[in-house]
Amino acid sequence: MTQPPAVTTSTRGPVRTIRLDRPARMNSLDLSTRRQLLTAVQTAADDPEVRAVVLTGTGRAFCVGQDLEEARTAPGPDAMANAVREHYSPLIRTLLTTPKPVIAAVNGVAAGAGMALALACDVRIAATSATFTTAFAGIGLSCDTGISWTLPRIAGRAVAIDLLLRPRLLGAAEALDLGLVHQVSADEDLHATVHRSAAALAAGPTVAFAAMKAAVTHASASTLDAALEYEARQIAHTGASDDYRLGLDAFLTKQRPSFTGR
Repeated sequence: MTQPPAVTTSTRGPVRTIRLDRPARMNSLDLSTRRQLLTAVQTAADDPEVRAVVLTGTGRAFCVGQDLEEARTAPGPDAMANAVREHYSPLIRTLLTTPKPVIAAVNGVAAGAGMALALACDVRIAATSATFTTAFAGIGLSCDTGISWTLPRIAGRAVAIDLLLRPRLLGAAEALDLGLVHQVSADEDLHATVHRSAAALAAGPTVAFAAMKAAVTHASASTLDAALEYEARQIAHTGASDDYRLGLDAFLTKQRPSFTGR
């Protein structure tokens, strides 16, 4: 019998929604799900018609990370490392470097690699009932899925180390206080709220958004002088775009700009 897809996608205008759709397993990531998710994210990143991406889950969980039933039967630590290199790391790299804005609609539990997936998105909007935990230490593992890179940059080193060494369940309100999410929405309003945000980003100057994401990533591992020079190159790039000319004309004529993403 053919298994239903563990990851589904839908497109509404220029917004692509990628949904982890394995609710009976709390959207945990077995081999098939990891492959499907990576393909879906890479496809959205490469599609010129997609101007914003939403990542979410079905049911009670956003994603609880690695499927531990599968992990129990894994052939050993080398296989675990290969899964990180082949699936988790490319997934996070794509989320962080895609030129499109990515919103995490955190509908429920985000644990381990699931929390890391949310942190790799540009904007995180959580349902009131959503919870977060790093989880890795609870099963005696180091962290992966880019959380060693994203968490300290979002919350600071001290908070990151504490949450990794002493994992606990964070509610949406505490996650908001720590800067782990940008907004909390009533459960029943989450997807409408997220779509409004995604649609607004998709209608924005996406050439400039891409340059901003690249500049922030570049600056995180560069000297001040290198960051300033990179900014100058990105200004030249965006200054040659149609979006810049449209935005400038609209500003000078006191009109609302209609950006094209070119």
